[in-house]
Amino acid sequence: MHVCDLHCLIKKFAASEYHRLALECLNAHTTAMENLGAPPLKVHNLHLTDRYNSMDQTRAQIKIPVTGSKTGGYLYATSIRDAQINRWHLQEAILQLRDGKQIDIFSIHQHKRD
Repeated sequence: MHVCDLHCLIKKFAASEYHRLALECLNAHTTAMENLGAPPLKVHNLHLTDRYNSMDQTRAQIKIPVTGSKTGGYLYATSIRDAQINRWHLQEAILQLRDGKQIDIFSIHQHKRD
């Protein structure tokens, strides 16, 4: 695979609906943003060699590197695609900070109970 192909693939992930949904939830989560020291929030490119990142026609699982002014970490997100309406729905998002602290950003199971 050429460097240009890798760059295009990274951009495709970043432009995806499941990537956007995960970051929207993170931006709306006050505690997570405060822990990062954001805004400003810097979103880094996905590491394509990381086996956690995977996608098929029905499920997307991504690990997004993020940093704020205090620390950084990874936003782990899982989304499922509704084939009938061709839309992605976030199932779970967890922020793992560098110090090991985990912050639950979103879970479809918690959301359904509320």
